[in-house]
Amino acid sequence: MRRALELAHRAGTAGEVPVGAVLVSDGVVIGEGYNLPILSCDPTAHAEIQALRAAAQRVGNYRLPSSVLYVTLEPCVMCAGALIHARVARVVFGASDPKTGACGSVLNLFAETRLNHHAEVAGGVLAQECGELVRAFFTMRRSSSA
Repeated sequence: MRRALELAHRAGTAGEVPVGAVLVSDGVVIGEGYNLPILSCDPTAHAEIQALRAAAQRVGNYRLPSSVLYVTLEPCVMCAGALIHARVARVVFGASDPKTGACGSVLNLFAETRLNHHAEVAGGVLAQECGELVRAFFTMRRSSSA
């Protein structure tokens, strides 16, 4: 999660919502990313998607079973769906997202019994630090637009 926080800081410095993600398999980092939708003009360029793309390229497969994703903010529906399709085994997130979180805050896509894959989910890892990073970003953004 510390590496994900470093990546989140990189996103914030670039003017993006500060979210970072690291995908690990057998103790080895296989992909990482941070939010880039604004700079890349790509609404799908969330940290989780960036990490999934990098990992899939590295291992040569879009399926990433037995992998664990560490992400600083609870994944949204789009990212949760991509994690399900990639067969990620476990999702560990920092701060909850009460507006778009799809791991229990707004809904829990991973608990949907009609879906064919269910990752284990753990939240609250370094939650204070992860949440403060996002809060500070939006506080700064609101004050600069006022």
